[in-house]
Amino acid sequence: MVLESLFNPFHVKKQPWQMFIAGFFYALIALILSYVVFKEVAGLLMVFLVVMSTMPILYTTIKNEEELDLKYTKELKLLKEHSKVLIFLMFLFLGITAALLLAYLFFPQNIVDATFSLQQQAIVNVNDNVRATVTGDITRFGLFGSIFSNNLKVLFFCLVFSLLYGSGAMFILTWNASVIAAAMGNVVKTNVADAATSFGLSTIAAYFGATAFSFFRYMTHGIFEIAAYFIAGLAGGIISIALIKHNLKEDRVLIDALDLILISIGVLFFAGIIEVYITPVLFA
Repeated sequence: MVLESLFNPFHVKKQPWQMFIAGFFYALIALILSYVVFKEVAGLLMVFLVVMSTMPILYTTIKNEEELDLKYTKELKLLKEHSKVLIFLMFLFLGITAALLLAYLFFPQNIVDATFSLQQQAIVNVNDNVRATVTGDITRFGLFGSIFSNNLKVLFFCLVFSLLYGSGAMFILTWNASVIAAAMGNVVKTNVADAATSFGLSTIAAYFGATAFSFFRYMTHGIFEIAAYFIAGLAGGIISIALIKHNLKEDRVLIDALDLILISIGVLFFAGIIEVYITPVLFA
């Protein structure tokens, strides 16, 4: 009960940057403990430990947001309050991703291989699926449709996990953070290796340049995808809390949750456009 007690959900809503620090240390501690305790399944255990440490603060936050549904009558004001939660959740995600990326880059290779083996396999599977999708004469619109439909599935599971487990979407999002960290780490190491081969050096500047490139390559569209998943997770969590408290009969709760779901789909659609039409141009 120590880690989750370090941050007050009502305080971090006003100072969301604190959740970056929380996510960073939650992920770093989870990675070390998972490797020391269960090396064979460290990659999955790490995700569970991060989720366990974030559950109390997320449950309290979602419970508070559900109570706001009954307090406010104007939907715009309610959505403004939800946006504050979304911001600190995004900081939490970025903190987790940053910690795992740094661990991937600077931890000994045996620890990285043991901890990120499942994530590496997930990256291989995604790349194989992409190659299978783009074979033949496929248009940008066809690629967009494939990406958007796959992202909709993830959004659906975020909604369902949160509905069943309150803040269960955090498991999917933490797993995504670990996969993104591994993917970004691969890009950094590849670029640094290329720089060393071409110029005979592997400097701090090369690391910074490669890290910045990989971050913007994945986060240009990824930040909107993650935001969409968090919004859907928040909607599912609100419905879950309302069911527990028997407040689901209140129309405002259902309307608010439906608005959040529709907003999440809209944000996900926008993220797909950026991924297909903008990211390839900027990072070809």
